[in-house]
Amino acid sequence: MLERGPVVLDGGLATELEKVGHDLSGSLWSARLLRDRPEAIEAVHRAYFEAGADVAITASYQATYEGFAAAGVGPDETTRLLRLSVELARSARDAVRPDGLVAASVGPYAVVLADRSEYTGDYRGASAARIAAVHRPRIAALLDAAPDMLALETIPSVREVAVLAELLGEFPDAEAWMTFCCRDGERLSDGTPIEEAVRRAAAPDGGIVAVGVNCTAPEHVDSLIERIGACSDLPIVVYPNGGRGRVGFPASAVAGWRERGARAIGGCCGIGPDTIATVAQTLR
Repeated sequence: MLERGPVVLDGGLATELEKVGHDLSGSLWSARLLRDRPEAIEAVHRAYFEAGADVAITASYQATYEGFAAAGVGPDETTRLLRLSVELARSARDAVRPDGLVAASVGPYAVVLADRSEYTGDYRGASAARIAAVHRPRIAALLDAAPDMLALETIPSVREVAVLAELLGEFPDAEAWMTFCCRDGERLSDGTPIEEAVRRAAAPDGGIVAVGVNCTAPEHVDSLIERIGACSDLPIVVYPNGGRGRVGFPASAVAGWRERGARAIGGCCGIGPDTIATVAQTLR
């Protein structure tokens, strides 16, 4: 589906949960509701499919074994909750859009730190082995639930890009997109030029089937698409946040991203079903 395009992604899961009244304070963020209110997560997935989304991104962004352990949740229950994130998205998909896709979210190492380091790429000296050790079991648990693909998203650091690209080789049947968190129209959060990050991600014979940006201000997306397209033939995925005002983005911006080469377009923090409906109408 990503190769055909244009594909409509969903919007911000956590901010939509907050909008309907759920308290997501705390380090588990939206992942807490996998345990406490799974039906609320499924309802948001349904709302995005009803708005016209082709793809649901699961509620596993903040879900790690380390994070749940700190909240008193054991490894077996964490595995169940990771798998549940895929099942909830699949249930919503089957009810509304049977030909849609489910992408299992793998948030960056920053989610363990819970200090907003996805916006700086500063991992306090964490080794490549440590980063891989956080990602490996959660990827395995998510893949056991058979999503259509993985969404390795909001990656702020070129070191983490390289770790994830290598780690994906341990799961030879997995397909994933990788999207970067960018500070401007040229660089990742850690200052690495996006061209270098794309080269590290798109290794030959790897499992990365698309690259792009997410949780990045919409005003930077035009430049980032052009830079990615100039150094890679992989499909481009973009789902920016709502920007400083968190009010969405206009149809003209969506049309421009498509014209510059984006194959899949959606939204991140602050983007709700109304904006996704606009994206769907514009792309179709």
